[in-house]
Amino acid sequence: MKVQELMTPDVITISNDASLKEAARRMIEAGVSGLVVTDEAGTVEGVITEGDFVKSEAGRRAEKRAHLLRWFTRQDEAPSGEQQVGDVMTSDVISLSPEADHVEAARLMQESAIKRVPIISEGRLVGIVSRSDILRAFIRSDEAILQEINHVMRKVLWIDPGRVKVTSIEGAVSLRGQLETKSDATLLSDMTRRLDGVVAVDDDLTWEVDNTKLRMTPPPPSRQTNW
Repeated sequence: MKVQELMTPDVITISNDASLKEAARRMIEAGVSGLVVTDEAGTVEGVITEGDFVKSEAGRRAEKRAHLLRWFTRQDEAPSGEQQVGDVMTSDVISLSPEADHVEAARLMQESAIKRVPIISEGRLVGIVSRSDILRAFIRSDEAILQEINHVMRKVLWIDPGRVKVTSIEGAVSLRGQLETKSDATLLSDMTRRLDGVVAVDDDLTWEVDNTKLRMTPPPPSRQTNW
């Protein structure tokens, strides 16, 4: 599934010359822990997260690393309004294109230890995808999984679904039956494993012909006849 099918197109952004107090207010009101920093044309310049606030505050008060909400609601010493988003934002933005696969997005978030990824097309922000968005792609009902396996057999592999007993329990799929060829069995098992929502495949398929061992015998060389 492409991330453009999962992303949120309406992204809350902020400019690099906005104050940290304004950035904090937007995060709290929207219930998010980070904002994308863009210019007036929508070009991404960076991101600012709670972690950036932590680094900024640590420079002034290393002994106290408070939560963003506590800073914002605390009356004695909130982050200085003189500091701007551009002073603390992360400029090296990790992003993806709308055509990227959701598995690639999940891997990127895991490897980079980030919660969301801006989606950029032709240099401009078009959406944002979060961990919860990606999780939706992996959480599917067993009924939906069975319907897609049935579609794969009928429309892709041209396999009679009556030959295979398929069950799915919380994404754990079981395949039982006998197919015409070993290659059909292998393809069905492999394609099932690739389906969204499938967490495991118990393959107990058999076959009538092992066509992977068949070899084509070349015809004997023709003999020339002199007349």
